Amino acid sequence: MENNTKKWVTVLGATGSIGSSTLDVIARHPDRLGVFAISAATQVDKMLELCRQHQPRYAAMASAPHADKLREQCQAHGLRTEVLAAEAGLLTLASHPDVDVVMAAIVGAAGLAPCLAAAQAGKRLLLANKEALVMGGQVFLQAVEQGKATLLPIDSEHSAIFQSLPHDPATWQERVEKIILTASGGPFRTLDPQQFKNVTPEQACAHPNWSMGRKISVDSATMVNKALEVIEAHYLFGMAPEKMDVVIHPQSIVHSMVQYRDASIVAQLGLPDMRVPIAYGLSWPHRMESGAARLDFSNMVQMTFESVQHHGHPERFPCLSLVWQVLAAPQGSTVVFNAANEVAVAAFLERRIRFDQIYTINAETLQQTSFQPPATLQDLLALDAQARSVAASLVQKVQA
Repeated sequence: MENNTKKWVTVLGATGSIGSSTLDVIARHPDRLGVFAISAATQVDKMLELCRQHQPRYAAMASAPHADKLREQCQAHGLRTEVLAAEAGLLTLASHPDVDVVMAAIVGAAGLAPCLAAAQAGKRLLLANKEALVMGGQVFLQAVEQGKATLLPIDSEHSAIFQSLPHDPATWQERVEKIILTASGGPFRTLDPQQFKNVTPEQACAHPNWSMGRKISVDSATMVNKALEVIEAHYLFGMAPEKMDVVIHPQSIVHSMVQYRDASIVAQLGLPDMRVPIAYGLSWPHRMESGAARLDFSNMVQMTFESVQHHGHPERFPCLSLVWQVLAAPQGSTVVFNAANEVAVAAFLERRIRFDQIYTINAETLQQTSFQPPATLQDLLALDAQARSVAASLVQKVQA
């Protein structure tokens, strides 16, 4: 991004933690960045506040009733923001010709269609939505290629890998021995697995390092979050499963590493603050102020690392082990895994299943769902719905 060219940004998922951090970074650079559009699911009051603060041209809500309410409130406050509704509204915001950059921060499968629209429209797509790659896989990557979009990862781990790799992707296979994703281990890194049946949603959502939404916090506690990141890294960087590794690093200072053929390792470090990868995505291939605090090595006590194969972690985090089976299974298995997990996590947060039963739902849904490899968005969504149905019936059985 050239310093003298103002870029207009659509923030999909503006009321979440990634969306809020993105708006914070944009506000620090009014000469370089502007908010073109924002979207949210249900938080009308928060969206009104954002419309007043950032004056976007468009806003979108996930349902027509919420859109109507926001539209009324915007008009009552004399705001010129045009309010759109449902998926059609999101697709407009993602692909509008006046948009330069799309931050894809909608959590879950709902983010897939707008990501595809942004890719097909050739946008700079800042990818914080895991499902675009976990569900979309090759279908999504083909849309990026055909639309000549620029795909930049925003997850702290994938941004770290991207920053640690050579600029020319054509050299990655030749030079890279393996990618090493770091994981904090979440709130239960040292908890006896026998205690997992007693874990409450409140405990699972209390992450020691990162401030995140409830669903992603639970995924961090089960390490499904890391499993999904392995799938993403496989698609983003074209690395075979055997060229990817995970290591637990409780301090979340080293965000990920790339090991090269000459045995050297390049890593990206920083305090845990999502504004750093967001600022990099907004300014790439340049750099800009993120607002994050600086890492002070003189005040650092220690950095530690643990193998996921030891310390009781295979028993503690069985969902992480599932990912290697998923990547070896037929194309579409990642869709099933993701759908099952969304259903299981929702059931846990609603106190309908125990924390340790999330793994059971995920593993059994993978076993019980039969399908043909998906080739289109419709195929992906149909498989997603099928897997959710299987997972929901398993939740009912577990409750019975």
